[in-house]
Amino acid sequence: MRSGIGEYSRFIALAVVLTVGFAAPVLAQTATSDNYQVSQTQFGSGSTDQTCSDQYCARTSLGEFAAGDTAGPSTASFSAITNDSEPSIEVIVDPGESKMGVLTTEATASKSSTIRVQTYLSSGYVLQIVGDPPKYANHMLNVPGVPTASTPGKEMFGINLVDNSSPNIGAGVAQVPSGQFSFGTVESNYNSPNLFMYESGAVVGRSNSASGRTDYTMSIVVNISNDTPAGRYLGDYAAVVIPVY
Repeated sequence: MRSGIGEYSRFIALAVVLTVGFAAPVLAQTATSDNYQVSQTQFGSGSTDQTCSDQYCARTSLGEFAAGDTAGPSTASFSAITNDSEPSIEVIVDPGESKMGVLTTEATASKSSTIRVQTYLSSGYVLQIVGDPPKYANHMLNVPGVPTASTPGKEMFGINLVDNSSPNIGAGVAQVPSGQFSFGTVESNYNSPNLFMYESGAVVGRSNSASGRTDYTMSIVVNISNDTPAGRYLGDYAAVVIPVY
């Protein structure tokens, strides 16, 4: 018989770290015909490219401090300072260890972490979360294989990337500067409010084109049951972003 939570407590510590995966680099192409040539570096002051005839040369520039965006049904343009002609990806994630405290069967423990992704000169990216569920000794917390509601008293570890009300945690994806220029989406298994699941290495978000910044809020929920062994449960997770070319 268990005598008290102090002796039989379950403590969860989660560490979120960042790993970025890269595919082989692809260089931007120069558009040419018999009469003209345009390279990406010609747009923006600071460019060293010049347009020349037999007698005259001109350096092409649209102005260093111009900023703004234009979009149509199938295309978008981004106006800013001169950019490199090589593809790039930027990922920022909330780092560090998250101590979720002593768990009980009466309440759900939860934690949110924001992952920010943007790409340049790529065909998009996929976002994965990698890591084993929290574990103590030989016991690993149960993970549902399909989106499942969080129920206090029923052992469970799961995540999603949407705004939830039960528990009240998380947020929908935020497109920066707007949905006209940022195109990240959440995969269907992780896109249902109040339903959580987990599979290490599963794709949780993606963009099918080059994209401005998308902020993903990953919500983690943990429940224990009366049969969950007492101990200090640990889990390490990596946000892996792989560009697509």
